[in-house]
Amino acid sequence: MKILIADDHELFLKGLEFILKENLSNPQLVTAQSYTDIFAILEQQQDFDLIITDLAMPGAAWLPALNKIHTLIPETPVIIISAVFDKEILQQTLDIGVAGYIPKTASNNLIISAINLVLAGGMYIPHELLYSTKINTPENKQPEYYAPLKTLEKFAENNKETPQKGLTERQIDIVKCIAEGLSNKQIAYKLHLTEGTVKVHITVILKVLNVKNRTAAIIEAAKRGYISDKIPDAK
Repeated sequence: MKILIADDHELFLKGLEFILKENLSNPQLVTAQSYTDIFAILEQQQDFDLIITDLAMPGAAWLPALNKIHTLIPETPVIIISAVFDKEILQQTLDIGVAGYIPKTASNNLIISAINLVLAGGMYIPHELLYSTKINTPENKQPEYYAPLKTLEKFAENNKETPQKGLTERQIDIVKCIAEGLSNKQIAYKLHLTEGTVKVHITVILKVLNVKNRTAAIIEAAKRGYISDKIPDAK
């Protein structure tokens, strides 16, 4: 799993790097300390599974910077981790397409849980901001995608529940690829993802469909109308 992390405070950046290495499976981490660094990195490589960035950093104003990042890699989820805790700024980041907004005061456990939630196709909004005022969420996201603190605590405890009730568009694409008999590596190549991201999505797909293997996932997805009921042999 390849993750770009950015913060202009070296101590926090090193701390976040340590947390990710300790809690994620073999993450490949690329670090940046400014928006200028981020843009330079993205000009050379765009195969990231996730971007985690501070909000206010040197090199650019945060709003045009996040717009540029989203334009460069629209399929890659972006998480903001910031000391800025403002509902209007949160709303602006959601409008851009940010998938998560984590306060820097969050515990290590919550940070990792929020990251896993975003990688699984969900979104994380701090409980205090989500319920202190009405937040306008993207039209293609159901309310279940937004996990307040209680939901995240459950997610962290046993990872047995997912906050979404249906498959995302990306996960439907992956189910279709599975139905074509493609391996994880082939799916990753076809959809311009990494194998790590594909594996995360498949884990969530099995949970959402309440099945135990790929073949059963194809059958259940067909029953629910996600894919055609003409099911080929699956690998």
